[in-house]
Amino acid sequence: MTNSRDWFPSADEPNPMRAAQTGMKPPLPKRFYKEAGVEERDGRFFLTLDGRTAKTPNRQDLAVPSRGLAEALAAEWGGQGAEIDPATMPVTRIVNSAIDGVAPRQAEVVDDLVRYAGSDLTYYRAGEPERLAKAQDEAWNPVLDWAREAHGARFVLAEGVMHVAQPEEAVSAIRTAVESHTSPFALAALHVMTTLTGSVLIALAHAERAMDANRAWAAAHVDEHHQESLWGEDYEAMERRRRREADFRAASEVFRLADQ
Repeated sequence: MTNSRDWFPSADEPNPMRAAQTGMKPPLPKRFYKEAGVEERDGRFFLTLDGRTAKTPNRQDLAVPSRGLAEALAAEWGGQGAEIDPATMPVTRIVNSAIDGVAPRQAEVVDDLVRYAGSDLTYYRAGEPERLAKAQDEAWNPVLDWAREAHGARFVLAEGVMHVAQPEEAVSAIRTAVESHTSPFALAALHVMTTLTGSVLIALAHAERAMDANRAWAAAHVDEHHQESLWGEDYEAMERRRRREADFRAASEVFRLADQ
């Protein structure tokens, strides 16, 4: 049996984002297998390396509920070169965190997601400049409209960054929406998307197909795009965002494939 503890840190804490972004420092381990595959057993789909069942860092079977998700795992493992680089395997990192960290602590993950509903990115608007205020309205108003129409959640907007209390019934509606996603893989993916965007509403709207990944990611970065339009792009900031976007898209894929 193949155990990934030596390369993927333990994911037994209930924070999928932290687990998903954690990677080992160099030197990287050498690739020890030739082929990555998928094996179905009793309705579950197992990642295999040269025919042996792969393990999570906590020595659980690396098994998922759909063939599509298992094939995405196999593609990451099969795409490794002479060395195994966890930084290039976001689907595997999210799945590890779902199995080792989220599954035994789903209530904690739900609570953490609901906390975002109390201070979501989309509530806090700029009074000026007018161009930024307009860009925020165009990106975020449709998200709030969706939350109201799909879940009956009406939120209060604020100008600036001072905290504004949200109606309990609105936050409760988002809790119900989050709790409807009972798969630990879906919850892990939703948590990663929420943490990366700063918005459980954007993450839910994307997860529930009210907006695609491009639009969701752009909506989460309205302020950054405005600053770049004024001062130009910073290479290091752009690289960090590129890596975070790759994790966001991997989480989107995990959510979609886990639900097949």
